[in-house]
Amino acid sequence: MDLRMTAFDSPLFSVLQHLHDAGDDSDKSVSGPYRTYARDAKAMAATAADVKESPNSYAFVVDMPGLKSGDIKVQVEDNNVLVISGERKREEEKEGAKYVRMERRVGKFMRKFALPENAKTDKISAVCRDGVLTVTVEKLPPPEPKKPKTIEVRIA
Repeated sequence: MDLRMTAFDSPLFSVLQHLHDAGDDSDKSVSGPYRTYARDAKAMAATAADVKESPNSYAFVVDMPGLKSGDIKVQVEDNNVLVISGERKREEEKEGAKYVRMERRVGKFMRKFALPENAKTDKISAVCRDGVLTVTVEKLPPPEPKKPKTIEVRIA
């Protein structure tokens, strides 16, 4: 099962990201659908995830340090698409203190995964422990192999 997101390595994405970063939110010359696509693509590219497959399930593992369960949303969209999204908010500055350097990412994040045909979308669990979110999707049992049908041969 190959769940890699390769579209973000393309030169087209780099150009789109540059155009998105160049404009500010007050710039209305760029159409709404493009802005939504670029924003979502940027959020997906910045959220790293590991995907593990075991005999009975798939596990999607995403680092979420400092987030509470209310900041994380796990959904299944149409066509078996698993969506992990949320928002990391900036800490409010205390009076008399200011940031000298800010390297931790803040803002919205999102990842989408196309689930395989054998995923049980009604059997999904999500647990966030020690800043690591693990979303487990159970697999459907493999179909039983069809037994050959034996046909009785009659003598006429």
